[in-house]
Amino acid sequence: MPTSLAPHSLHVDIHDGNGPPVLLVHGIMGGRALWNANLDALKAIASPVVVELYGHGRSPVPINTRTYQWASYVDVFDQIRADLGAERWFVIGQSLGAALTLRYVLSHPDRIVGHVITNSVSALSKRVATTAELEIGARQLDEGGRDALMVHPLNPARSRRIVPIVREALVADQGLLDPNGIAMAMRHTVADVSSRAHVSKNQVPTLIVAGTREVAFEEPCAFAEANMPFVRIHRIADAGHSPNAETPEVFNEVVTMFFARLSEEATA
Repeated sequence: MPTSLAPHSLHVDIHDGNGPPVLLVHGIMGGRALWNANLDALKAIASPVVVELYGHGRSPVPINTRTYQWASYVDVFDQIRADLGAERWFVIGQSLGAALTLRYVLSHPDRIVGHVITNSVSALSKRVATTAELEIGARQLDEGGRDALMVHPLNPARSRRIVPIVREALVADQGLLDPNGIAMAMRHTVADVSSRAHVSKNQVPTLIVAGTREVAFEEPCAFAEANMPFVRIHRIADAGHSPNAETPEVFNEVVTMFFARLSEEATA
């Protein structure tokens, strides 16, 4: 069983593993269940540290809008690292979580051994959505509540591509999602989180595991490939938005090999 790390405002689960810590950050309307098919493989080379975003899972729903901004998440991520006593660690982000981990990596490159990103339009797109569009989506959740959340197209629990061990756990955790907290994330996290204009400054070895079935990620992924130093791309034809949860065996193999190589280089 994982242990929890306190007194962080985000819920954090720490899993024992054979290696340095690796931070895992899920996307919008997800939760810790999103990594259920990856934890055992990651434990072979690292110690997973799984957070849940504000308004998601077991984390609180703050009133302060600044808490949802990417700079606040960067501070919390790095405080978790410091409290673990780790000088450097690995980082993995999925969807909106990848947008946040990319901001963290660009802010503190000296504290990261390696970085893995899955499909994330919010991290790399030149246009995610206008403020007005995000506000419409946020109001739909504020007014529609849990019913609106359950049928939302971004809700990963609705995806038929996600493997059963993950989808069933996501469904079981649906009652822990807070519609108003996720509306706050739309307004104050998604709106300003893209790092497209800054990826040329990347200094950290980065692996993008891209599901090619998501057409919207083709251009952002190609942009990163052309403009982001220290990046490599592994495309998976059978995956869409969440390669780690749709084709976990492929994702796990590629990521563990990437991290193992970086670990060897770091200790050489």
